[in-house]
Amino acid sequence: MKKSIAELRELFRNDELTEERIDQLRSDERKGVQAIINSYEKKKQKEEQLKKQFVNMQAYEHALAKRGFRLIAGVDEAGRGPLAGPVVAASVILPSDFTLYGLTDSKQLNEKQRLNFYHTIKEQAITYNVSIIDNQTIDRMNIFEATKLAMIQSLKALDPQPDHSLIDAVKLTGLNHPTTPIIKGDQKSVSIAAASIIAKVTRDLLMKEIHKEFPSYDFKSNMGYGTKHHVEQIKERGITPYHRKSFAPVKEVINYQLGW
Repeated sequence: MKKSIAELRELFRNDELTEERIDQLRSDERKGVQAIINSYEKKKQKEEQLKKQFVNMQAYEHALAKRGFRLIAGVDEAGRGPLAGPVVAASVILPSDFTLYGLTDSKQLNEKQRLNFYHTIKEQAITYNVSIIDNQTIDRMNIFEATKLAMIQSLKALDPQPDHSLIDAVKLTGLNHPTTPIIKGDQKSVSIAAASIIAKVTRDLLMKEIHKEFPSYDFKSNMGYGTKHHVEQIKERGITPYHRKSFAPVKEVINYQLGW
């Protein structure tokens, strides 16, 4: 007995259509069935693309493993550009059999995907650590130095310690193991991509807490970045204790208020 289009759609949504069942349906001329087959094939094609992407992003880790490195850390940061809030760095060491198709630069994922990946990475990682550098320290050191400090702190706190680290773009010194900086590393290394998600989600959660204290700035949506609304609120209401005074336009508003 043929299943209805509605029943077949439900099977597709629940990922319960097998290749064998799809082959059986190919002779079914109902337009709804053919649409389901088309959707199934597109989904499978997307899955294959994600698998290929994941394999390609393991290249650095596999090359290091061939050289004898076993504990390979990925390091990335979140929050270099915002006008408010901390900069957050994360380091993570993944097991050699770690698999998470779709893993990539956190900025290319939506909030739900990031949160799901965040929990998976934390559950399956050999170890991970997060370092948070507040806005006062950023103003004192400058954002680049604060970012490097956060990365170094997160790496040094890993237990066990890595025997090699892959770092997103930044060159770090003062570590007792070799490192490899990779431009756009969060798109080229699964370890760095995993670290980018830990850093991004951690910082977003912090900004949502800050939003509760200062809701008019809409930190829960802009995450401290200089959106039009955010800048208007700075000009109208002044700055919060979380704003980076060394960043324009925050600095410009302070100088204006001081008559400079």
